[in-house]
Amino acid sequence: MSIYLGLDSSTQSLKAEIIDAEAGRVICSENVNFGKDLPEYNCPNGFLENSDPLIKHADPLIWVAALDLLFTRLQRQRAPLAEIKGVSGSGQQHGSVYLNSNFEKILESLSPAENLAEQLTPALSRKTSPIWMDRATSAECAELQQQFGHRMQQDTGSPAIERFTGPQIRKFARDEPENYRHTAHIHLISSFMASILCGQSAPVDFGDGAGMNLLNLKTRQWDHEIAEFTAPGLLDKLPPAVNSNTIAGGLSPYFTKYGFKQGTPVAVWSGDNPCSLVGVGASEPGVAVISLGTSDTFFAAMRDFKTDPAGCGHVFGNPAGGFMSLICFTNGSPAREKIRETCNVSWSGFDQLAELAPPGNHGNLMLPYFTVESTPLVLSPGVKYHGSEEFCSGRSNNSVKIRAILESQALTMKLHSRWIGEDFKRLRITGGASECRSFRQILADVFQAKIEQIAVPDSAGLGAALRAANAAGKIPFKTLYEKFTAATESLNPNPANAAVYTAALQTYAALEPDFRS
Repeated sequence: MSIYLGLDSSTQSLKAEIIDAEAGRVICSENVNFGKDLPEYNCPNGFLENSDPLIKHADPLIWVAALDLLFTRLQRQRAPLAEIKGVSGSGQQHGSVYLNSNFEKILESLSPAENLAEQLTPALSRKTSPIWMDRATSAECAELQQQFGHRMQQDTGSPAIERFTGPQIRKFARDEPENYRHTAHIHLISSFMASILCGQSAPVDFGDGAGMNLLNLKTRQWDHEIAEFTAPGLLDKLPPAVNSNTIAGGLSPYFTKYGFKQGTPVAVWSGDNPCSLVGVGASEPGVAVISLGTSDTFFAAMRDFKTDPAGCGHVFGNPAGGFMSLICFTNGSPAREKIRETCNVSWSGFDQLAELAPPGNHGNLMLPYFTVESTPLVLSPGVKYHGSEEFCSGRSNNSVKIRAILESQALTMKLHSRWIGEDFKRLRITGGASECRSFRQILADVFQAKIEQIAVPDSAGLGAALRAANAAGKIPFKTLYEKFTAATESLNPNPANAAVYTAALQTYAALEPDFRS
């Protein structure tokens, strides 16, 4: 057998997908939910509570503790860990971990008799990690933009963005200069987790590194001028940036206690979105991916490097080579959950009720900014209703409310993906809400594109496993896609609804500027 392990350290959980690359099947899956399984870290939803809604940090030790627990569970279910030929992983993008000069020494001497969290605690120079939901760096973003202007976006793929790592580092260096001075290594969650597996400080791959406002995508190197302005001596604290098929090292002896073989190749980890691009078999241009999760994301492999004039879309490295576009919509599943709770229905009832309202929903739309939003940038949350008096006053029936949230979310994806310049006729859909048939049909009709689903729901974890097979086993992605990512179900658009949604898109686009920050 040709067995590979993919790990997915997401906002709320750590998952494992073990694949048999020859047979083309997932042979084992496991999951650790941070809130349920590790309540002692006080991150019930993947982050620490804070009175300031703009601040979203997590305890980095929760990811470390989850690794021990996950491997314990895999061992108990007799997963073939000794037969694994390569490992890689996916990390929630933009989260950063700050470590002192003891980090590498501790990694080199990990004791199997103690758990990882206890041993790595002394390595932290900062006790918490800002994650992708953090929006507390507006001042730092403004300074970076004033200093570098249009070059910031043209060279790094994005303007200065609140959740990106560069502005987060600048704020840390300013607010906690002494702790910054004692920081020897700044890792992304992806490179931090890879470092633990390897027993040495691991590189950052181009896919995840592009989400930092620090990597020059034209040179594939850290941008010296931007890094030095961001924080003093920052270049010395960053790991090297490398191709996504780089082997970071061999598995640390620590993990032999779970049944792994020491020295098993560990490919550099990447971000969750680049890994999902691979996990749904979409790393070649022509097909876009919609991931419906805590945040909704729209991403696709790019034919040419280009940037979003509105500054909302981003360019990352494509793990299969070249570049990928990405747009993040923060109000994803939580916004759908708000409407479901308001209507007091089950998810199956939610789906059924959405189909009772007609396409276009009689012109009823909403700007669903229940929390701060990334696309467009909205730092002062609020919900705006447009349509009938009954709908705007909250007195409409549940089917109209549910249809409104789904159509509005589909329309904002269509609106903010136009800069990519491709008329996508195929959309691959993944994530929890992809099970909602009414939403799939709405997306198909709004985009006038075929919607395809794949069998494995954790596209990031599967993508990590496929990347391990490609990097460690030299198996071409095309071969892996044929075995793992064939569409299990497809849904065609209704051409009769094209005009309805063209008009709705124009209305929605006219409403948005009222809310932009």
